[in-house]
Amino acid sequence: MGFCLFNTVAIAADLALARADVERLAILDFDVHHGNGTVDVFRDRPEVLVCSTFQFPHYPGRGHDVLRPNLVHSPLPPGSTGSDFRRAVERDWAPALRAHRPDLILVSAGFDAHEADPLGDLRLSEDDFDWVTRFIVDAAEQSAQGRVVSALEGGYDLPALAASVATHLTALR
Repeated sequence: MGFCLFNTVAIAADLALARADVERLAILDFDVHHGNGTVDVFRDRPEVLVCSTFQFPHYPGRGHDVLRPNLVHSPLPPGSTGSDFRRAVERDWAPALRAHRPDLILVSAGFDAHEADPLGDLRLSEDDFDWVTRFIVDAAEQSAQGRVVSALEGGYDLPALAASVATHLTALR
């Protein structure tokens, strides 16, 4: 249940895990919606760490309650700011990534958490997307030889989407 016909990040993760040089990977999902489809696919695959920030309560309203050691849910109440988002990522994602030590990081990059986006009530800005992207790049340098693959997952205010994607791509280096 969601907006995606195919979960491209889940497909990429399965293909990556078939490679000899990828034993563990992380999927990092920042979006206004919970990554429930990704959770459905990898809930019982401990080699895949799934971390998701999302507005709660909000559509799809499921998946956040699936508890497994490889799932990190970071719900944010409506009106959450960039500071709230950053605290959640540092509190929840950072220790999980250090413990998991992924060989590859895949990003579900949803820019519908932007303050201008009409689909949600999170208040993130381009500065927050720059910050989280640099956080991801730093994490990849620690354990994944800098390997990061990012997939666009959403954003419905076109000017905010364009600015956020440009910021994200610049921070990916």
